[in-house]
Amino acid sequence: MYLKRPAGGLAFCLFYLASCFTNKYVLSVLKFTYPTLFQGWQTLVGGLLLHVSWKLGWVEINLCSRSEILSWLPASVLFVGIIYAGSRALSRLPIPVFLTVHNAAEVITCGFQKFVQKETSHLKVCSVLFLLVAAVCLPLCDTQFDPNGYLWALIHLICVGAYKVFRKLWKPSSLSDLDQQYINYVFSVVLLASASHPAGDLFSALDFPFLYFYRFHSSCCASGLLGFLLMLHTVKLKSSTTSGQYAAWIFLAKVITASLSPLFFAMTANVLTISCLVISGVGEALLVYAERTGT
Repeated sequence: MYLKRPAGGLAFCLFYLASCFTNKYVLSVLKFTYPTLFQGWQTLVGGLLLHVSWKLGWVEINLCSRSEILSWLPASVLFVGIIYAGSRALSRLPIPVFLTVHNAAEVITCGFQKFVQKETSHLKVCSVLFLLVAAVCLPLCDTQFDPNGYLWALIHLICVGAYKVFRKLWKPSSLSDLDQQYINYVFSVVLLASASHPAGDLFSALDFPFLYFYRFHSSCCASGLLGFLLMLHTVKLKSSTTSGQYAAWIFLAKVITASLSPLFFAMTANVLTISCLVISGVGEALLVYAERTGT
């Protein structure tokens, strides 16, 4: 059976859905398009909550080796690229479109496995081709085509793929997933805070029309908390299930989120656009099946 541990998996799906919708609301409805501030806030909240959880003994974090921390910093740079470019892209693209392009990051990891590690199966190659075709054809069919949105989605895709490849190549094994995320949080806060003034976000945000509105404050607080809870449930789900089951839950979360998003956020689609979304879904389903069966 693909979906075991339903309580943990369903909680993950719920937080995935809520986190995506909250971020989309802040970025596209309220139009708070200052990623150094928004992502800096989210990583600050996540880092503080993870630090408090560590000190209270709720989670275990071990950062004894300075050399291993330094060796992980390239991944933290990619992590900043992921969240920054992802924020830019999500502010301009509908959630199903964003997720379709995001899925194409598997092309990079599969290419690495195929040509460097010589490990990829024919089924995985086939599934990745579906993802690639969907991501390439989607901008050509999109009636709401936004060149800047797709450009940032492409940068996001590259950073996600490179991040996954780096994790495969990274040698030290003493850093847990929570250790890595803690380093990512700290590095992101420092880098994004430093970049907020040169990027112009720091003073531009003062003119944001909803700056003193309750719904903006509550949405930002919710985005930080939900991002942290999603991270915790992702780590927990990954450690308590097989790789195939973990991939199946991620797939289910994406399907639910993409299917419900048009009910809450405006999206114009034609038959070709929907076909691209379906092709991407088929490709990811094949990828889950390949991961599950080891073929």
